[in-house]
Amino acid sequence: MTEDLRAMGPDAGRSAVTGDVYDPRTILFHWLTAALVALQWVGAHYIDAFPRGPLRVDARATHICIGVALIGLLVLRLAWRTTRGRRLPAVAWAPARYLAVATHWLLYALLAAVLVAGVANTWIRGDSLFGLVKIPSLAPGDTALRHQVEEVHELLANTLLIVAGAHALAGIAHEVILRDRTLRRMWPAARPR
Repeated sequence: MTEDLRAMGPDAGRSAVTGDVYDPRTILFHWLTAALVALQWVGAHYIDAFPRGPLRVDARATHICIGVALIGLLVLRLAWRTTRGRRLPAVAWAPARYLAVATHWLLYALLAAVLVAGVANTWIRGDSLFGLVKIPSLAPGDTALRHQVEEVHELLANTLLIVAGAHALAGIAHEVILRDRTLRRMWPAARPR
C-alpha cells in the first residue's frame, strides 16, 4: 500500500464497515509478533549455514533469545487482549466471523506450541548463549529424542507460517476484493488522531 492514509482524510484508515481501528498497543503487539516469527523462521533455516564454532553458537543463541522475547511478547499480548485491548465489532457474515476467531486462537496456540517445543529443544540439546551462559543438556547423548523434538519444533513452526500466511491473505482479500478496509483496522497508520 503506497498511499498515505493521513492524506486521504481522517477516516481513511478506519474500517468502511465499522469505522473502528485497534488501539496502538494491540497493533504493535500484532506486527511485532509477525516480524519476530518471520525472522525466527528464516533464521532457523540458516543457522546450520554458519561454520561450526562461535558464529554458529551465536546464531543459535540469537534464535534462542528471540524465542524468549516471543514468549514474553505472547504473554503480554494475551494479557492485553483479555484485559484492556480494544475489541472491535465483527465485519463479516457469521461463518466468516467464527472462522476468523478460530484462526486467531489457532495462531496463538501454534505460537505457544512452537515456543514450548523450542524450549524443550534447547534443554534436550543443551546450548550456549553467546559463550556466556551454558544451558545444560537434560538428555545428553539421546540423539533420537533430540531429533524427534527438533522435528516437532520444525513441523509446528511450518504449520504456524502456513496458518499465518492464510491469515495475511484473508486480510489482503478484505482490502483488495471486499474493499471493506478490515486490514486497515490493524494498520499502524490507521490510528485515529
